[in-house]
Amino acid sequence: MITKRIVAEDPKIRELQEKIKDKGYIDGAIQRIALILSTKLIEVKEPNNERPF
Repeated sequence: MITKRIVAEDPKIRELQEKIKDKGYIDGAIQRIALILSTKLIEVKEPNNERPF
């Protein structure tokens, strides 16, 4: 099977392609996403936004 590889010409895309090969970068990205989602969940649960029982 022959597969074609698309070569990115945009330097930003090439930079991201290299970064995603780095486990530390991926771990950090996952941590940042988790922090943002956790913060959003806390904002939703604040007393001003709670539903009355």
